[in-house]
Amino acid sequence: MFDPACSTVKLYPPVLILASTSAYRRLLLQRLRLPFEVVAPEADETPLPREPPIRTALRLAELKARNVGQTFSRGLIIGSDQVAALGEEPLGKPGTHDAAAKQLMAMRGRSVVFHTAVCLFNVASNRIQLENSPTMVHFRNVSEAQIEHYLRVEQPYDCAGSAKIEGLGVALVERIESDDPTALIGLPLIALTTMLKNEGVEVI
Repeated sequence: MFDPACSTVKLYPPVLILASTSAYRRLLLQRLRLPFEVVAPEADETPLPREPPIRTALRLAELKARNVGQTFSRGLIIGSDQVAALGEEPLGKPGTHDAAAKQLMAMRGRSVVFHTAVCLFNVASNRIQLENSPTMVHFRNVSEAQIEHYLRVEQPYDCAGSAKIEGLGVALVERIESDDPTALIGLPLIALTTMLKNEGVEVI
């Protein structure tokens, strides 16, 4: 559907479509002040056997963009996916309190890489731009009681890695290493802005 909150006076010939129903990605894309539509992608997000987390993120970002692009004759489709990795072990969305507690217990005092991939698919030209924006998050060695308190306050069960860094989850973090602060939230706007420019869409 068209998002009137994202409308600007200056309109661009390409139709911009966000292939995601994530509220986080929608809010991030609104920062660019470009008109866009939101379309839910149909994609099986199960990692392939022995697939590295970075490859999962890149593959799913492109898959989401291509799947949505099948229903349009033109337009720029934005697909994105995020996979957290503790070592080589992927950390998905916990879904439940117990699963989130288990994730955070394993992460405390350790570093987690959040691979956030973004894809821009030009339907008319069949051009794909694809990039991963990694973020290294170093977690504090917090107590089990602190983890329980955090989970009951924020209930971050829809977030990979069980920590909302844009919320109270920042208190779990010792430091963050990243080239793009928006990547960790779910959509790397620095990379996306460059991709849009390559397609002739100037944000400012």
